[in-house]
Amino acid sequence: MTVATQAQFKEALGSKEMFNDFISNYFASHKVLSGSYDDGIYFENYQVHLDSKNGLVITLVTGSYTGQAFPIKDTENISVEEFRQLILNKKFADKGASLSDVFHMTADTIDR
Repeated sequence: MTVATQAQFKEALGSKEMFNDFISNYFASHKVLSGSYDDGIYFENYQVHLDSKNGLVITLVTGSYTGQAFPIKDTENISVEEFRQLILNKKFADKGASLSDVFHMTADTIDR
């Protein structure tokens, strides 16, 4: 994500309508947002796409290399507003990272 887009993203978080427009525009040009996490013991892979009926469709595959026989796949539908609230409120293991930070890092890799 360019610096201008990051600034627009942060500004859009402040308004339900602006965030909806930002997400719609983002997925119009990117189609799918993919990301993953792997610490050698636990892993997760996710894909997010925008669906006109269901809002955001998030597919998450999680697993463990220590005892879990098969990965677990889950698909959830959330509204764009629910996603905005997750970004505003969710924290990760890295106390300095929020979901918006993760979104930025993942979006940066799409254009490469």
